[in-house]
Amino acid sequence: MYSVTRDFIGKPAPPGYVAGLGRGAAGFTTRSDIGPARDAAKAKATATATARGDDGSEKQRGGENEEGLFSGMAYAEDDEEADGVWALIDQRMGERRQGKRRRSGDSASDAPAIEEQLRDAKRQLQALTAADWDAIPDVAQVAETAARAKRRRANAESHRRGERLTQVPDSALSGLKSMDSTVDQSGSTTDLRALGQARDAVLRMKLDQAGTATSIGQQKQPNAAGLLTSPEAEIAGNVGDIERARRLLRSVTQASPTHAAGWVAAARLEEAARRPARARAVIDEACERCPRSEDVWLEAARLHQGKLGAAARAVLARAVRVLPQSVRLWQAAAAEEEEGDARRRVLRRALEHVPGSVALWKAAVGAEPLPSDARVLLAAAVEAAPHSVDLWLALARLVEPAAAAQAVLNRARRAVPTSAEIWLAAARLSEASAQTDPEPLLRRALASLAAHGAEPSRVDWLALACAAGSDGYAATCRAAVAAAAAAGLGFDADDAAEDRAAAWAADAERVAEDCPGAARALYAAALDAAPTHVATWHAAAAVERAHGPPGAAAALLSRAVQRQPHDAELWLALAAESRESHDAVRAVLERAHAALPRCEAVVLAAAELEARAGQPARALALLERAQQGPPLDSAANSPQRADQAAGGSPRVWLRAAVLLRRLGRGAEARDVAERGRRRFPASAKLWLVEAQCLQAAGDTSAARQSLARACAACPDSAPLWLAAAALESAAGALPRARALLERARVHAPRSPVLWLAAIRLESTAGGGVLAARALLARAVRECPRSGALRAEAVVLADRAGRKAASADALRHAGAEDPDVCAVVARLFAAERRHEKARAWFVRATAADPDCGDAWAWWLRFELSCLDQENNNSSSSEAEVTAGAARVKALEDACAKAAPRHGQIWPSIAKDPRNAELSPAAMLRLVADTLNAQQHQL
Repeated sequence: MYSVTRDFIGKPAPPGYVAGLGRGAAGFTTRSDIGPARDAAKAKATATATARGDDGSEKQRGGENEEGLFSGMAYAEDDEEADGVWALIDQRMGERRQGKRRRSGDSASDAPAIEEQLRDAKRQLQALTAADWDAIPDVAQVAETAARAKRRRANAESHRRGERLTQVPDSALSGLKSMDSTVDQSGSTTDLRALGQARDAVLRMKLDQAGTATSIGQQKQPNAAGLLTSPEAEIAGNVGDIERARRLLRSVTQASPTHAAGWVAAARLEEAARRPARARAVIDEACERCPRSEDVWLEAARLHQGKLGAAARAVLARAVRVLPQSVRLWQAAAAEEEEGDARRRVLRRALEHVPGSVALWKAAVGAEPLPSDARVLLAAAVEAAPHSVDLWLALARLVEPAAAAQAVLNRARRAVPTSAEIWLAAARLSEASAQTDPEPLLRRALASLAAHGAEPSRVDWLALACAAGSDGYAATCRAAVAAAAAAGLGFDADDAAEDRAAAWAADAERVAEDCPGAARALYAAALDAAPTHVATWHAAAAVERAHGPPGAAAALLSRAVQRQPHDAELWLALAAESRESHDAVRAVLERAHAALPRCEAVVLAAAELEARAGQPARALALLERAQQGPPLDSAANSPQRADQAAGGSPRVWLRAAVLLRRLGRGAEARDVAERGRRRFPASAKLWLVEAQCLQAAGDTSAARQSLARACAACPDSAPLWLAAAALESAAGALPRARALLERARVHAPRSPVLWLAAIRLESTAGGGVLAARALLARAVRECPRSGALRAEAVVLADRAGRKAASADALRHAGAEDPDVCAVVARLFAAERRHEKARAWFVRATAADPDCGDAWAWWLRFELSCLDQENNNSSSSEAEVTAGAARVKALEDACAKAAPRHGQIWPSIAKDPRNAELSPAAMLRLVADTLNAQQHQL
C-alpha cells in the first residue's frame, strides 16, 4: 500500500479560496477581501510570472493536477512501465479516432449534395402541364386520406379481434325496468344455478349476433341498387334491415312514382318479409302508377298465383288490354291457362295483335295436338313471319309428299337466301327421298351464300355437317364436307395444299368421336389435297377400322401404298388388315418386298408370317437370304447404321437364332448367335441368346465365360448383368452374384432393375429382410420415382407399415404406375376388400396394358376368388358363374392387349418351351409362376 502525504496541510490558502465552495457552501466576500492591497499583490504576482515565462497554465488545470498526490513517493521502474503502457493506449485510441474522423470526412465529401440529387427531378418538372399541377393533391386532403385509412385499419383490427358492441334488446330493457331496486337484507346465499343459466343465455345471444352483420357501429346498410334488383338477397330477414329497406324503397317510389323497378323491389321486399297481402297491394298500386311496364304486370301476375290463379289470369287480362303488343304478357297469359283449348284461344288472340311474333307462332304450333292443324298454322306463320328459318323448316317437315316439302324449301330459300340451314335441310330431303346426290346441291349452296355475303365459317359449316351425320344423314354429311373442300371454305386462294390438308386433318381429329362420318369425309378431303402425308393415311385408316364398313381400312391402305410405295409402315399396316388369310398377307408382303427389297421390317414380318403358318423352312430361308445380302435398313429410305458393317442386321440374326431355338435346334441357334455377335459385337441380345443356348446345353462354364465377355463388350446392358448374376445365383455362388450386381451398378447406377435384383438377392441370401431393406433405402435414393422399387418397399414392409409404404409409393411414383397400382390392389385383396382390389387392378392394366405382370396378378386374384366360391357351400351357382365369367373376360382382355413386358412375363414368354402357348395359357402360366415364387403380402 502506498502512504500518501497531503501537501496542503499547514500551508496558506491560495488567492480567492472560499472554504466549502466545492461542497456547495456559498461564502461571501467584503470590500476588505478585494481591496487595493490584494489587487496590487495579484498584479505583482502576475507580472512576476510573466517575466519568468510562466503563464499560470499549471494552476489553471485545477483538479487535473494530480502530481502533488504522489509527490512524496519515489518514481520506480514499475511506475515508468505503467506510464508507458497508458501512453501507448492513449496513442492507439487517438489513431483510431483519427481514422474514424478521416473516413467519415471522406464519405461526407463523396456524398452528393441534396441539390445535385434533385437536379434531374427539377429538370423533369418543366414537362408538367397545368393539368398535372392541378392534379397534385392538397396536403390537407392527403392527411385526411391517411387518417381515414388509419381508422379503417383500426376498425378492421377491432372487428378481427371480436371487439363488437352489441345492441341491448328491448326485452332486456323492459326486464330491467320491472326489477326491484331494493336491497335484500335477509342475508340469504347466492343462487349459483341461476348465474350459470344467465351466463349460458348471454353466450347464446353473443353467438347469435356473431352470425349476423348488425351491431352498433357496424350495421350493414342496404344497397339501393341491390334492393332494386334482388331485395330478398340484400335483406337477410332482420327486422331492422327490412324496415330500413322499406323506408328506402318508399322514398324511391315517392320520388319517382313511374319507376317500375322501385315498385317491383318494394313488392318483393314485402314478399321476403312474409307479408304477401302487403306485397300484392304494393304491386297493384304499381300497376296503377306504371301501366306501361311489362315487368310490373308480370310481377303482379306472379304474386297473384297459387291459390289465386283466377286473380292472376284477371291481372294478365288487364295487362294485355293495356299492352296488347307485349309478347311476354301474352305468353304469360297462355301459360296461366290449364286447358289446351283455352291456351290455344289465348295464343290465337295474341297472334291477332302481334302477327309477326315468331315466339307466339311457335307456341301456337306447339299447342296444336294434330299435325294437320299445326301444318295450317305454319302455313299462315311463314306468311306472317317469312324471315323465320325455324318456321320454314318445321313446315317442310310436316308437308307431304317430298315434292311439296321441296317446294316449301324453295320458297324458304327465296325468302331467306342467307340461311345455310335451309340448304342443309334440302340436302337431307334429297338423301331421304333418294333422288340425287346432295353434293352438287351443297356446292350450289356455298356459291349462293357467298354471293349473298353470308358464307359460313368452316367451323359452323362442319357443325351443320356433323349434325346431319348424327341424325343419320351420312350422305349429306359427306357431301357437305366434300363441297366445303372443293370450295376451299375457310381458306384463301393462295393457301398451300399442305396447309389445307393439315387443317382438314385437325378438324377430323376433333370431330372423330362425336361424328365419325364427318371425320372419314374430312380425312378423305385431306388425303386428296396432300396424299404424301403418311401420318394422315394412318389416322384415316384408324378411323375406317373403327367406324367404317368391313374392308374399308384395307381399301384405304391399298390406296396408301400405291401413293407411298416406299413406306414400310403402310405395307405392314396393310398386311395386318389382311391377317385373316395367310395367303393374302403373304401376297402383301411379297409386294412390299418387291418395293422395299432391303427393308428390315418387311423381312422380319415375312419370316414371322411363315413361322406362324407352319413353314419354318421358308422363314429360315428368308432370314438366311437377308443375312447374306448387303446391310438392311431399319425403315424405308433410312440411313445405314454404324453397326451394319456386314450383311443383314442384328435383328435378323437374332430372329434366326430365336427361331432355331424354338425349333429345338440349339446347336445351330448357338452358332447363328455366335456368328451374329461377331459381326455385331454391340448387340447385347445376341450375346444373351448365345449364353442361354450354352446354359440350356448344360455348359455352365462356357455360359459364364460368354456372359463375362458380353458384359465387357456391352457394360451398359442391364439384361446381361442380370443373366450373369442369375447364373451364379442358380449355381449357389451368392457372393459372386452380389459382386456382379455391384459392378453392374457402377456402370448403370440408376437402373431400377439392377437395384431390384440386388434387393431380392439379399432377401433370399443370409442377410435377410434387414439387409434387403437397407439396400432398398439406397435404391430409392438413386431412383426415387421407380414404381418397381416402391412396390418392392411395400412387399418388404411389415404388416403395420404397408399402408404407409403404399401411400409413399403412390406419392413418389404416381397413381399411374402399373407396379404400384398392382401392389395396392394386392393389399386390398389381402384384406378381402375385393371390389377395391378389382378397381386397382383395372387401373394398373389401364395405365400400361403392355405390363404382363399386372394381368397375371389380376388373374391370380380372380382365380383365388373363384376357388373360394367353389369351396364355399353357401355360394350360389350364379356367383360361381359370375366368377368364371370374370376370369374369361380377363383372359380375353389380356389377349387383346398382347402384353410383352414386365418383371416375370418376358422370361416366361420367351422360353422356347412356351412358344406355342395361347395368350390365355401364357397368362395362367405366369400367374402360376407368381404363386410358386411366393410373392405374398
